[in-house]
Amino acid sequence: MTIKLGKKCLISNNSRAIIIAEISANHCGSKKNFLNHIVEAKKNGADLVKIQTYEPQDMVVNKKYKIKKGLWKNSNLWKLYEKAQTPFEWHKDAFKIAKKHNIELFSTPFSIRAFQFLKKHKPNLYKISSFEITDLNLINEIAKTQKPIIISTGLSTINEIKSALNIIKKHHDKIIVLYCVSGYPTPLDEIDFGKIAELKKKTNVKFVGFSDHTQGIDASIGSLNYDTKIIERHFTLSKNSKSPDVKFSIGPDELRDLKRFVISLHSIKKPKKKAKYNSEQASQIFRRSIYAIKDIKKNDVLNSKNIACFRPLDGLCASNYFKVLGKKSKFNLKKNSPLKKNHIKF
Repeated sequence: MTIKLGKKCLISNNSRAIIIAEISANHCGSKKNFLNHIVEAKKNGADLVKIQTYEPQDMVVNKKYKIKKGLWKNSNLWKLYEKAQTPFEWHKDAFKIAKKHNIELFSTPFSIRAFQFLKKHKPNLYKISSFEITDLNLINEIAKTQKPIIISTGLSTINEIKSALNIIKKHHDKIIVLYCVSGYPTPLDEIDFGKIAELKKKTNVKFVGFSDHTQGIDASIGSLNYDTKIIERHFTLSKNSKSPDVKFSIGPDELRDLKRFVISLHSIKKPKKKAKYNSEQASQIFRRSIYAIKDIKKNDVLNSKNIACFRPLDGLCASNYFKVLGKKSKFNLKKNSPLKKNHIKF
């Protein structure tokens, strides 16, 4: 099975992990900064770039609600989303600049209203947030587009995940499920990559990825050992920004390092067809051959006193030593010359 994510990214059994750079709130309210993040994410290694499509009214009913725990404790929820939103009017330029720079841009819509707006920009795929996985009406509307869907799991139970997947499967099976922990930032000791195999087994979804909210790239690299097909990371151009998401975002250097690890590890793990590799050819001389250790006359019997094994490999391999013992020489052989097959009477 192959899932095509846009024009160039393919996910298959043999493909490497695809890196998604999530801009989220890291634009810090600046349209110029927002557009710059999209371009720089691609330049620094992102295969896909993702934004978020919502306004506060798509998220919250009670404008007075305050967050009681976590990274944004005591923040007013409406004001947090007001600060973190990607204004709808920015989307046109975002997709325009993405097209100009050959960037596969897509988004997470957080409501039917947001989805209907986003759909006008014709993204090639959609993301469903882990917090929206129970919004089956939203999921159904997105699935109707027949476009590939990446869906995060986060706080979800396996039954909630199955319910969401069943809705999508009514329309298509182009689905990638992301394992994630919805802690911001996520402590490393809360990561359990055993969940990746569990998700595959219990949902029968072919491809699973990792939405990583930890600090640094250690967990992202570690996930590659579990056949993750997507790694999603929040991306910031400055670790000193005042973005509400900066504490679990990676910078340009980390994104480049992650891309390098993804490519290198995929190359290492890729099945090899050749018995010997090009890099080994020059090392053949360091194997051993059978050599005459004294002058040998025609019809002399080969024994431990007139032959021995040395480098370089130039003649009969040392593995033939016991086969030639007791055999007679066909020719006169000089001391230190390698034994060849045609030198011996078998």
